Amino acid sequence: MRNTRYAAAAVAAIAALTLSACGGGESAETEGGGESGGGESLRIGIKFDQPGLGYDEGGSYSGFDVDVAKYVAGELGVSEENIEFVEAPSANRENLLSNNQVDMIFATYSITDTRKETVDFAGPYFVAGQDLLVPTDSDIMGPEDLEGKNLCSVTGSTSAQKIKDQYPGVQLVEQPGYAECVTAMGGGQIDAVTTDDIILAGLAAQESNAGKFKVVGNTFSEEKYGVGLPKGSDRCEDINAAITKMIDDGAWEEAITSNTEGADYTFNAELNPPTPEPCA
Repeated sequence: MRNTRYAAAAVAAIAALTLSACGGGESAETEGGGESGGGESLRIGIKFDQPGLGYDEGGSYSGFDVDVAKYVAGELGVSEENIEFVEAPSANRENLLSNNQVDMIFATYSITDTRKETVDFAGPYFVAGQDLLVPTDSDIMGPEDLEGKNLCSVTGSTSAQKIKDQYPGVQLVEQPGYAECVTAMGGGQIDAVTTDDIILAGLAAQESNAGKFKVVGNTFSEEKYGVGLPKGSDRCEDINAAITKMIDDGAWEEAITSNTEGADYTFNAELNPPTPEPCA
């Protein structure tokens, strides 16, 4: 009798574990969020060190990328408290997706053919362009005005390489981060900083920088910021629908405005707001 009881308990335990495993897998892969009764969570990769885009202030996250991520998650049926934000440095983004460490990434993640070989994308939700940040009283209007001037960018960045290749007369000063570039410009050691326009706007909009700098507004590249997804994900269509809704109801422009306030920045209206590309 005792053996029979133990055997029945073992069978029940195994069945419970099996159901739990199946249920966990289904919850993790449930598309649209709401189908799981509102209990689904999402792990979303963002930058932690880009003011105005993705910024971690002691566990409180802010920025345009964060606002878009929250809106999209809401449209997928996932409440804000069920979002786990994960730091997604540029060099680690593909690995985070391939190793199932995040469900999606909103981190100034440009859509490129090379990246599409290993990850999928929804969007774009913004089209940035390489631009210049200068002091508010500067007469620099574009890269052609940088001859003999000191320009700062981040070591190893595509922005720095592009300037090296196309404008050899520029004195390029490389720093470990854009915040260091802005500090150097505030001290008069450099004349301009270069990277994507909205990143520059986010830096200029920081309270300590407000009113000191301006984004030139003369972009010389196109960077389509997409939502990074694991290869084979079927979330793309739902995310694109959410991005379109955010644009149509005005929340998209409101998010840009609130995150770049004080930066004297206007997004490129010829390229924005973008129309999400068809899912592969």
